Amino acid sequence: MTSGITECGLRYAVRRSGTAAAYCALSIRCGTRDEAGYSPGIAHFVEHTLFKGTARKSAETINGYLDRLGGELNAYTTKEEIVLHATVLKEDLNKAAGLLFEIVTSPSFPEDEIETEKSVIIDEIKSYKDSPSEDIYDRFEEMLYAGHPLSTPILGTAASIRKIRRKEIEKFVKEKFVPEKMAFTVVADIDEKLLEKFIIRLSSKWFSGKTGDFPENTHGHFAVTETFDRTVSKKNHQANCIVGSTAPSLYEENERIPAILLCNILGGPAGNSILNSELREKRGLVYGVDCSYTQYSDTGIAAISLGCDKDNLGKCLSIIDRELRKLQDKAMSERRLNAAKRQFFGQMAIASDSGESQCLSMGKSLLAFGSVLSDSEIRSKIDSVTAGDIQNAARKIFAEDKLSRLIYI
Repeated sequence: MTSGITECGLRYAVRRSGTAAAYCALSIRCGTRDEAGYSPGIAHFVEHTLFKGTARKSAETINGYLDRLGGELNAYTTKEEIVLHATVLKEDLNKAAGLLFEIVTSPSFPEDEIETEKSVIIDEIKSYKDSPSEDIYDRFEEMLYAGHPLSTPILGTAASIRKIRRKEIEKFVKEKFVPEKMAFTVVADIDEKLLEKFIIRLSSKWFSGKTGDFPENTHGHFAVTETFDRTVSKKNHQANCIVGSTAPSLYEENERIPAILLCNILGGPAGNSILNSELREKRGLVYGVDCSYTQYSDTGIAAISLGCDKDNLGKCLSIIDRELRKLQDKAMSERRLNAAKRQFFGQMAIASDSGESQCLSMGKSLLAFGSVLSDSEIRSKIDSVTAGDIQNAARKIFAEDKLSRLIYI
């Protein structure tokens, strides 16, 4: 892998792959938490309207530009970033990359397209409300981070979206879309030195001069002062529940790595994770259960989420409590820990086979740390985790007095 920073402050990383497809992504360090002074949901709204035209291309042209080549163009918004990414044949990489840069540097935001997109996003907001398993997570974060920028829903609200005007969109883009807050990543079967030269030329074409230094994290650290235990009547056919708390941030290295492994052991994607085994495989109490760990720059969130028959909710919560206490009371054996590490390494290897996943992960790492760790460096960090580290993480993250709970029933 080759990485660096261009004259204008744009970070980049390229990795050679062995596939015919090429992947590129332009990641911007601004998301929902950066909307202070703007309408809630504007980051996500901007992500949508970037594709509605540039100074050179219409929305119709943009929509068909990569489709005609058999490629794909997509984007997403998180609490801390906006990401545009494309997949094409390697011989079309220059077209895909040029399109991404053009979209973020010269969007036109036609008035009629803005109004159309408002209806689309308001419909998206309503559809989330119809999906309890998705809505409950947004609501849980909103309550956990009450009064903090991370509490704002990514989509905003119907009322806030209706208020957005073109002038506000243009101001947001001018303020946030600067090269020193961006990272460009490529995974393709092309020589890395050629890719590096290509990115430097592309950067100088679309950005002129150096505008500033890569901004350091200035968010500080967030700590929850109050927990909650709330049940909301939704008249659904099943109960949905989230139990969780704040967790280590991206920059708490010594605590973050054990937390990653702990959550994978507790409720990762494998059928033999503790909660999948106890709740689904052994007892058939749930269709699905997971333990997710989301890392932000000043905090994180570890959350156990499940959906089950209303009559089984009490049993499920009792089993979760029991399994959390086990992890807190007794350190797991070295044999069990080593098996958990081997499983995690296997999951990592499978994920790294996806060029798109690699490309997006590289961008996130550049925005957060200014560099990208190799697979061997990541493996070494996971390998260094001890049984005591896992036990301490369970005690700290899932301490009874730290846990909050939200139930839709």
